[in-house]
Formats: sequence, structure tokens, C-alpha cells
Amino acid sequence: MLLDDFNAAGRAEAAAALRPCLDIERWIEEIVGSRPFDSPEILLQTAGRAAEPFTDAEVEAALAHHPRIGERAAGNSAEARLSQSEQASLGAPDPAVAAAIAAGNRSYEEKFGQVFLIRAAGRSREEILAALNARLAHTPEEEQVVIGQQLREIAVLRLEGLIGA
Repeated sequence: MLLDDFNAAGRAEAAAALRPCLDIERWIEEIVGSRPFDSPEILLQTAGRAAEPFTDAEVEAALAHHPRIGERAAGNSAEARLSQSEQASLGAPDPAVAAAIAAGNRSYEEKFGQVFLIRAAGRSREEILAALNARLAHTPEEEQVVIGQQLREIAVLRLEGLIGA
């Protein structure tokens, strides 16, 4: 979808286009309500600002849509296809790294009660494992800040791909 198409779309169509990027209603409504955008850069800046900060409930809702890192997203929704593509870009896993990520996922979920979320695009599995291990040392409060940042990065990257920026 080009920026002109996004600007001209009806409210429901524009919201539906944004939902796979980040399924948080407040974020979607803020972006849709800010149209028209003069440039892709202004749209992306607006999207980043709209995602600052997320409430705990918004983070919880967004995490419900994300698979564990290293696992294939279920289904054939637009969001699942994006997640599958992002994780596929990691390449074939080294069995030892895959096992370490799986163990780290379990430890993370035990400590924080939610899935480990990280922007996979542009990272190797080894980088993800290192970040996972480092984040296990966070307090829950510190980790919520990092999760918010990761959600913003994922949303803006997906939106960038959506509008072909």
C-alpha cells in the first residue's frame, strides 16, 4: 500500500492495514486520525510517537499475538505471515543455539510471566540469544521498558514495509 493509498483509504480500511503492524487500538486510532501524511517519514515518526508509552494492558494484549522467538507463528493471518517472515530471516538454526533459545524462553516466561519479545529483523540467532540472556537479569520494571521499545521497533518496521518506505 502506498502512502497516497493509505491517506485516501476509509477509516476502517486504514485501521485494518495497520492492525498486523501492531494490534493496539489506541496506536491504530492515533495514526488513522492523524492522516493525511505528507511523507512516509512523517507517518513513521507519528507511529513511533503514538507508541510512547504503552500501558501494561496494551503490552499484554500485543504479546498475546507474538509467538516465542524461534517458534513458527500459527495461522495464516497477516500478522502471522509477518512474524513468520521475520523469523525466517534468521536462517537455519544451529541446534545448540536453538536449544539455548528454547531454554532461555522457558526461563524468561518463568521469571516474567510473558513471552520474550525482540525485534528479530536484522539480528542473528546468536544476537537474540545474547539479548535474551542479558534481559533475564532485568527487573520486571526494567523489562517492561525494553518490551515497549521492541514493540515500537517491530511496529515501525512493519509499517515501513507496508507503505514501501
